[in-house]
Amino acid sequence: MDSYNVAVVGATGAVGNEMIRVLEERDFPVRELTLLASERSLGVEIDFRGKPIPVKVLDENSFKGIEIGLFSAGGSVSERYAPIAAAAGCVVIDNTSAFRMDPEVPLVVPEVNPQAIGQYKKKGIIANPNCSTIQMVVALKPIHDAVRIRRVVVSTYQAVSGTGKKAITELAEQTRALMSCQEVKVKVYPHQIAFNCLPHIDVFLDNGYTKEEMKMVNETKKIFDDPSIGVTATTVRVPVFYGHSESVNIETEKKISVEEVKKLLSTAPGVTLIDNPKENAYPLAIHAAGKDDTFVGRIREDESIPNGINLWVVADNIRKGAASNAVQIAEVLIRDYL
Repeated sequence: MDSYNVAVVGATGAVGNEMIRVLEERDFPVRELTLLASERSLGVEIDFRGKPIPVKVLDENSFKGIEIGLFSAGGSVSERYAPIAAAAGCVVIDNTSAFRMDPEVPLVVPEVNPQAIGQYKKKGIIANPNCSTIQMVVALKPIHDAVRIRRVVVSTYQAVSGTGKKAITELAEQTRALMSCQEVKVKVYPHQIAFNCLPHIDVFLDNGYTKEEMKMVNETKKIFDDPSIGVTATTVRVPVFYGHSESVNIETEKKISVEEVKKLLSTAPGVTLIDNPKENAYPLAIHAAGKDDTFVGRIREDESIPNGINLWVVADNIRKGAASNAVQIAEVLIRDYL
């Protein structure tokens, strides 16, 4: 089997750390691994396959000889360095929002639209979708193929790890402070997150939606290659460390029964069905944490419309929502294209 020189950009962040772990877990054919980050991380070492690898400072010359680059260091970093990497012959798989809506950059979830990966040749870049979009489209793909989805209404309950390491620390510190009757310090979010829900992820736009909500709207249409699908989203940050949960309501073109949906999802790639409410069996964030599957349950008919289905969808936002999806893209890339 061929092996490849791989770089992880943003290696010391929450997603970068997970990318390294997933490369090792999935036995990705890495010939040499290069870890890149800002000057703040100089001197840091991260273990890969039992050996410590020093983190190097990212610069314009970092990509000589690199064949695959996994980027997760923020949009501004990707905007600057992804084209430099691509020009050096590196195929970039970018986890930020920088290129997702670029018509010349494929936006890929391997269980949903792996055929789009071939479009990477236009710019040498493949975009990883938003975490909350990824898990939703994995669950919806088999239903969309069977009866075509006309409209999606989604409300999300998103873990703080989606914001990064500082947010994980903030939730832990605020929880400790409240349990100890001490003052709560607010730094990362505009309000206290411990024991609270914030209907506010990313910045608010002129239409009243947040940027996160519009990502779900626009990315779903692009991934399904169907601009006619109606999508509306409300995204909420909740005091959970890992695992995004979503309440998803869909309206389909043709009628589909609950049993038919369950049958489709029981064999769908990347989906685990947990749906036995009588036994209190339904997906939970603690089920998804550390796993790559998307978990689906609470499947029931929407009795307010003729062709409606409700779903509860849960996945690990750092793994399937980011790191694992990127590595899975790389697996298809080397199998079918490189």
